[in-house]
Amino acid sequence: MLLRRDDGYEVCDDDTRLDVDLLHQWLSQDAYWALGRPRDTVERSLARSVNLGLYRPDGDQVGFARLVTDQATFAWLCDVYVERSERGKGLGTWLVSSSCDLVRGWGLRRMVLATADAHGLYARFGFTPMVQPDTWMELRLR
Repeated sequence: MLLRRDDGYEVCDDDTRLDVDLLHQWLSQDAYWALGRPRDTVERSLARSVNLGLYRPDGDQVGFARLVTDQATFAWLCDVYVERSERGKGLGTWLVSSSCDLVRGWGLRRMVLATADAHGLYARFGFTPMVQPDTWMELRLR
């Protein structure tokens, strides 16, 4: 998948374009949900996910989103990040929209996410609080 805005920004699912050093820096040093995440964990997560990179017209990576999915029944949208200097240009909205469109094309039944902020952003795409949160369980391993 390759999408291009009129201003030249791109969203692409080609893993060979990902700047893993930069992703590790963003996630481990700036993303509240992943602070301290080891590089090998970032690498393993990339290898087992559908990854969307966000790129400036010059080709430099400025954002990222990750989909943990079987591409048949379920997807979890996570690690959505836009470089601080690029925020305020609608890029995060476009990245989430692109992620949702990709998942809809797979015909999945459900897509979830967890966030401590940006609920308004995600609500624009139809995300709502879980209708039956009491049916979900978790196993905390760390």
